[in-house]
Amino acid sequence: MLFDLRSRGRRRTVQAVYLTLAVLIGGGLVLFGVGTGSGNGGLLNAFGGGGSGSSKPAVSQAEKAALRQTQLNSNSASAWAALVQARYEAAGQDQNQTTGQFTTAGQEKLRQAGDAWQHYLKLTSKPNGTVALLAANAYDSLGDARHGVGAWQAVIQSNPSAFTYYEHLAADAWQAKETDLGDLASQKAISLAPKAQRLQVKTQLDQLKSQITKGTAGTAGATTPGATSTTGG
Repeated sequence: MLFDLRSRGRRRTVQAVYLTLAVLIGGGLVLFGVGTGSGNGGLLNAFGGGGSGSSKPAVSQAEKAALRQTQLNSNSASAWAALVQARYEAAGQDQNQTTGQFTTAGQEKLRQAGDAWQHYLKLTSKPNGTVALLAANAYDSLGDARHGVGAWQAVIQSNPSAFTYYEHLAADAWQAKETDLGDLASQKAISLAPKAQRLQVKTQLDQLKSQITKGTAGTAGATTPGATSTTGG
């Protein structure tokens, strides 16, 4: 029998077998995460990208990658556009999903997204509509109506037929004391709205302008019809 240790040769054989088993078991523990109970999958999974991970580190990595690209090529409009998106998404990790309010950290990410947007504008004469919408929502969430006006104009440049975008532009323009622009945007929103909704849109915009004029409307983010989806409409 293999485990009869009376023979010196047998003892060496058994020692060799145990050593081999130890290497195999140890390798399984380290490389595959066998028996660790951690669910991390060991070193092989780490190198292979195994495991689902959390969304927050993924967003952080996206931001780092986008920032790196702007450093490698500061004149790349696409790199700055990617940084706007990455920072806006990073801000979403610090947002109350019930109230929609951003934490201090989230607000800082929104400001950084706005900074990236300003760099992006210097590099393109035709901003991407989706990127513009991210910037516009960021500015509205911060109550920055002055910069919000420019962002909403870029959104409209890309999609001039969505009446809700003109509603947001009107709200920010009135907040920024650009009354004429706000009035024009309001009129355009009403004309583009579905016929059955025009009276409601006009009433809401008239009330909004009155509140802003009297200084009772609060921040731009609180006065606009609501956060606009980045898919348009």
